[in-house]
Amino acid sequence: MRPGPPVDVAISVIPVNMSITGVEMENREHADDLLRRALLDSEATAAVALRVAGLPLCEQLTVVFHGRRDLGTIQTYVTHGGRGAGAAVGADELLRVPCDLDLAGAEDREEAEHLYAEQAAAMRDALIGADTVLDIWREPLEDLAHSRVEVDLRIALDVDLPAHRLLPAALIAPEKRIVVAAVCGARPLAEGRPPMGIVCAQQDVARVYPLPDDPERCLEDFLDVAADHARRMAEQLGRQEASVQRFLELNGDEFQEAG
Repeated sequence: MRPGPPVDVAISVIPVNMSITGVEMENREHADDLLRRALLDSEATAAVALRVAGLPLCEQLTVVFHGRRDLGTIQTYVTHGGRGAGAAVGADELLRVPCDLDLAGAEDREEAEHLYAEQAAAMRDALIGADTVLDIWREPLEDLAHSRVEVDLRIALDVDLPAHRLLPAALIAPEKRIVVAAVCGARPLAEGRPPMGIVCAQQDVARVYPLPDDPERCLEDFLDVAADHARRMAEQLGRQEASVQRFLELNGDEFQEAG
């Protein structure tokens, strides 16, 4: 592969169920060879694993680029740990990130390798940036919550978010019931790093802030938004209760008899 951004790559052939099975690469096939073969052969599927280490929050992640002809895309997944040849990854361990590889513009293998290196580096840089910023948010969130903030490494969270998650990690302030996570917009990696942000969520309230924004300012703004929402909900519930009470008064005993 021609010199490019330093990415740590492991290549393996995987079955359709997304469980990675490592094989010895005796013929030293290139990543794009595997991807092209997967797209040309309806029975074949291929994956390229990109390991990202030294992260302050997640410590180590593995990006899995998975190509299959019937999918029509080279999909991107993120999982915990440094996975490589011989590793097995279940579907419930994979976070789907809608930032896919696009090698369609390559006219030959050399150009495909170059495109892969550029796009893999873009994904790597996005993960490093998001993980670093999310770790920076931990202390301001602890100050706000006046308690220890938990790091939730689950693939699925208990709260719905308004954007796609970029990292399989989130900050949780249990007493405040606030969830903070890194999110991104859906965009092919051929267009560079995806638009990224930090989402704050609390029950049915959520707001996304630009990645470079000041965490303290964002958290103060979110608390104001959440408080306004709580007041509106309380007023709405009050109106509903008053409406029902008036309805019962109008119907009186006849309403109870009808019931």
